[in-house]
Amino acid sequence: ASLQVGGGKEMGRAPSFEEWVAQVPESLKQDPLWDFQVYPKALYFYDLAWEDCEYLLKDPRGRAVAHQLIRSAGSISANIEEGYGRGYGKEYSYFLRVSIGSARETRGWYYRGRRLLPPDVFKHRLSLLDEIIAMLAPNIQRQRQYQRK
Repeated sequence: ASLQVGGGKEMGRAPSFEEWVAQVPESLKQDPLWDFQVYPKALYFYDLAWEDCEYLLKDPRGRAVAHQLIRSAGSISANIEEGYGRGYGKEYSYFLRVSIGSARETRGWYYRGRRLLPPDVFKHRLSLLDEIIAMLAPNIQRQRQYQRK
């Protein structure tokens, strides 16, 4: 089933998280970072945002939103990756804070572009962002307190 977007453009059904995971290359799933549950969710979210931007870009009013949205959505997983590569502790905590800030920024861009997306798509993206933020938040404090022995 497809969804009608402003101007009669059709928006296809997005894959579920489980469907999406099934098509992720094994090399990514074998990386230890994959076990950090928020990371695959952030990658999944980026793929959804990519598809949403395809529709936002079709409307002149959505172009600026799409450019900002895809940048901030990509920053969520990118900062998890960069922080993970730096090891545990305060530095990783910094990158997780940047990631959560990017998730909040992305939520704001979705709000700005909501008139160009179907209401159920908008609601789903906000819900997924809220889930990502809730998964990141407790890890920030945990990383701040981490001391190598």
